[in-house]
Amino acid sequence: MSGATSSTWRNWAGNVTARPVREASPASAAELAEVVRRAAEDGLKVKAVGTGHSFTTAAATDGVLIRPDLLTGIREIDRTAMTVTVEAGTPLKRLNAVLAREGLSLTNMGDIMEQTVAGATSTGTHGTGRDSASIAAQITGLELITADGSTLTCSAKENPEVFAAARIGLGALGVVSAVTFAVEPEFLLTAREEPMTFDKVTSEFDALHAENEHFEFYWFPHTGNCNTKRNNRSAGPAAPPGRVSGWIEDEFMSNGLFQVVCSLGRAVPATIPAIAKVSSRALSARTYTDIPYKVFTSPRRVRFVEMEYALPREAVVAALREVRALVDRSNLRVSFPVEVRTAPADDIALSTASGRDTAYIAVHMYKGTPYQAYFTAVERIMTAHAGRPHWGKVHSRDAEYFAGVYPRFGEFTALRDRLDPDRLFGNAYLRRVLGD
Repeated sequence: MSGATSSTWRNWAGNVTARPVREASPASAAELAEVVRRAAEDGLKVKAVGTGHSFTTAAATDGVLIRPDLLTGIREIDRTAMTVTVEAGTPLKRLNAVLAREGLSLTNMGDIMEQTVAGATSTGTHGTGRDSASIAAQITGLELITADGSTLTCSAKENPEVFAAARIGLGALGVVSAVTFAVEPEFLLTAREEPMTFDKVTSEFDALHAENEHFEFYWFPHTGNCNTKRNNRSAGPAAPPGRVSGWIEDEFMSNGLFQVVCSLGRAVPATIPAIAKVSSRALSARTYTDIPYKVFTSPRRVRFVEMEYALPREAVVAALREVRALVDRSNLRVSFPVEVRTAPADDIALSTASGRDTAYIAVHMYKGTPYQAYFTAVERIMTAHAGRPHWGKVHSRDAEYFAGVYPRFGEFTALRDRLDPDRLFGNAYLRRVLGD
């Protein structure tokens, strides 16, 4: 286990930095517990980081920073229970690759897989789904190192009150050392990507959601154009994108050319509406069939800052139309598409879909572009619809607000008082969002 030395930590987007007193890279749950005990003895706060894909200061600390690099690997695949148990620092891409080799898969996942399993689940990372929910909703068991350095395991049967909260625990209840996920036999998904007008996709949104297992769309600001994606289970055969056409769509169009377009837009904002009209028409319809993680996820090499709000599903079309009206009447110049996804209600205390069928609106700005005016104006629309911000993305909400939009907020904070009364795992972000 390494420790002592420390350097400045930066998140993926570069908008958050932290300078801890020391860092540690434990290679086992026992070493992790020792790091936590030692920090408590020294009067230092403790935070674990993943790969830094959050845009908030959720993982920032000036105390002890735990890096996940050595706490990785598959502990167990249980084919009777159909579960996989992995160390908390395991990247999702590694988990997906191992499961694919074993002929298994998660039921649903987000659209990137660089994050660690603990980082992704602790902040409520999700994809889109009519019936299948976030990655955290697929957890069947958790192992936590608590503030006194002890190991606590929880599931629906063991410490169920901890399980109800800790699947999306924000790092407030302890440091996750291992995660157990439900898995299923590997299946095929057929993806159908198709351009559609803003008016058509919004007027038919309920039907598109009802008719597809996984539906999402992107609206290009300054235009009336959207790109839609429907993923549904398929009997096969597998028909992945051709190597050349796949590279053109996923690398050249979505990363290489998009990077150039965003850089130009940042340098000369006045060009953005014209560029948007061209680029929103550049993506063509395509259909392909592959194993789940190759359909759900895609590379994201263009860096950005993001805000995302979860709304009651019935409110999403009205809210999106308000966002479009806002962009149209303002002098904002937005080069990044606005993303809309869905999730069914789940039973996790601080899940953005807790207790209600949900739709998400995500807004992005290219890294280095001023985003505050745009995000503030969009946030005003979202909070008017009782929106719940993604815990790992930019927002300005506080504990008082969350107590009003999460019926089980008090349940979570009471559990935190029990498990971490001295706030060993506290930081400025948790003070704001959970109170003190």
